[in-house]
Amino acid sequence: MNDVFIGVDVGTGSARAGVFDCAGQLLGSAKHDIELYRDGAFIAEQSSDNIWSCVCKSVQDAMEQANVPISSVKGIGFDATCSLVVLDRDAKPLSISASGDAARNIIVWMDHRASDQADQINAQVHDVLAYVGGTISPEMQTPKLLWLQENMRSTFDQAGDFFDLTDYLTWRSTGDKSRSVCTVTCKWTYLAHEDRWDASYFEEIGLGELTINNFERIGSKVVATGTALGQGLTAQAASDLGLNVGTPVAAGLIDAHAGGVGTIGAAGGDPTSRMAYVFGTSACTMSSSKTKAFVPGVWGPYHSAMVPELWLSEGGQSVAGEAIAHLLKLHPRYDAFRTEAEENGQSLPDYLLTRIDARISSRSDALYLADQLVVVPEFLGNRAPFADPKACGIISGLNLNEDFDSLIGLYVAGIFGLGYGLKQILDVQREHGVCPTTVVISGGAGEHPIIKQLLADAANITIAAPGTKEPVLLGSAMLGAVAGGVFETIEDAMRAMSSLGDTFQPTQGKIAAAHAKRYEVFQALQAAGRLLREV
Repeated sequence: MNDVFIGVDVGTGSARAGVFDCAGQLLGSAKHDIELYRDGAFIAEQSSDNIWSCVCKSVQDAMEQANVPISSVKGIGFDATCSLVVLDRDAKPLSISASGDAARNIIVWMDHRASDQADQINAQVHDVLAYVGGTISPEMQTPKLLWLQENMRSTFDQAGDFFDLTDYLTWRSTGDKSRSVCTVTCKWTYLAHEDRWDASYFEEIGLGELTINNFERIGSKVVATGTALGQGLTAQAASDLGLNVGTPVAAGLIDAHAGGVGTIGAAGGDPTSRMAYVFGTSACTMSSSKTKAFVPGVWGPYHSAMVPELWLSEGGQSVAGEAIAHLLKLHPRYDAFRTEAEENGQSLPDYLLTRIDARISSRSDALYLADQLVVVPEFLGNRAPFADPKACGIISGLNLNEDFDSLIGLYVAGIFGLGYGLKQILDVQREHGVCPTTVVISGGAGEHPIIKQLLADAANITIAAPGTKEPVLLGSAMLGAVAGGVFETIEDAMRAMSSLGDTFQPTQGKIAAAHAKRYEVFQALQAAGRLLREV
C-alpha cells in the first residue's frame, strides 16, 4: 500500500479530517460539529475535550472511508483556529467562562471580550507591535491573557499552560509542549526572525509573570512547522484516534495558513506571486514576500510563519461567511425563504446561487442584481487594513421590497462588499511592496464559480481555484508528510501534492467601470461610519 497522510482541521464549527496520498489525492474525509457557546455578540467559548473527541471521530471516519490500513499512515498534521486554550497545572480544563463550567476552557478567536485590553496594549506603542501591523487585535492572545488576569485572576493564577488551539492538539497527541512558530509568531508576538520572545513587552503590558522560567506557560520551545514532535502519537492518543503508536506528528499551523500551504505552491509556482484567501466563517489573506514589508493595518511581517524563510503579511476580514449569513437574516422574509430553500434540498446561499445562475447570461452580470445596494459587511469590525475592531456593518440602498429579488440583491451586494474589502488589502500591500498577481481562494464559502467571479470583478484581480476540494486539510497533511520524512521540506510537499484548478479573470469594460464607482461608494460609507462613531 502507498504511503498516506492525515490532515486535521479544526474550524469554528467543526473538526475535519482528510486522508491524502503522496500526489495530494483525497482518499477519504469526515467531519463532526463541535460545540460553540455564545453569550451575546462578543463572547464565544468552546471545550478542548469536546474538540478532541470530534477530532478523533473525524479521523476514524476518514480512515474508514479511505479504506487504507493504519500501517500506511506515515504522518499526521493539525491546523486549527487561533483560539486560546487554558489548562490547569494538572493539564485539566480550566474555566474561562462566566458560567464557571470547567469544560468551557477555550476563548474562541472571534471572542472580542478583550477589546479594552487591546486598546491598553496599543497605547503602549511597544516595538513588537510593528510586527502585527502596528496594532494588536482582540483576536490575538496577549489581550485575551491580560483580560483573564484582570477579570478572572484565579483562572490566570491556576493555569499551568496557555496553548494556541493547534499547539494544544499536537500536545494532546504527543505530550510534547513545543509551540509552532506559526501560532506564536502570528498571535502571541514571538519574534521568529530573532528566535525569541521580547520580555520587555510582557512586562510593559502587565503580563511579566509569563516571562518566568523562560516563558514556560506560553512556550519555552518554539519549532518550525512540520517538525516531528516527541516520539509521535502516545499510546493514549493512538487509541483515541485509531492509529498506530509512534505515528509521526508535525508541529502545526493556524487553519488559514494551512490553506495557504495547500495552495500557493501548486505546480511549482512562485509563492510570492499568489495570495491565499481562505473564505470560511472569517476570511484570511496571506501574502508571502522575500523581504519583510511593514504594511499598516496588515498583520506581520511574520518570518517563516507559513512558508519557510519567507515573510508573511496576513490580513483578512473578521467575518466573511458569517457576515453573509448575518446579512441574509436581516431580510424581513428570511425565515420563509430559508424554508423554501430547505424544501428544495439546499441551504439558502446555495439556493440563491442556483436562482442567480438561472437569471444571468454571464456570471459578471450578477452585478445588475445588486441594483443600488452597497454593503460594508464589517459586523465584527475591520481586521485589515484599518485594524478597527469597532467598525460596524453598513447597508445603503434599501427600499420597501420584500420579494425574493430583494434578497438576491442583498446577497450579491454582500459578496461585493467582501470583494471590495479584499481590494483594499491588496491595494495597501502593493503600496508597500507586497504584490501578488493571483488570489487562490479556498474554504467552503467560496466554492461556487459565481462567488469566485464576483470576487475577481470586485477586487479586480485574477482568482484561482485550488485543484483539491480540501486545500486546508491538504496543507495539514503536507506537514504530516514532512514530519514522516517522505518529503524533506514543506516546499517539496507543496510542489508534489498541490495543484490549481479553474481561474477567473476580472471582467473589463462596463462591468469594471461600474465596480470602480461602487468601490468609491463603499469607501465613502466606511468613512461615514467612522465619522458617525466620532459624533
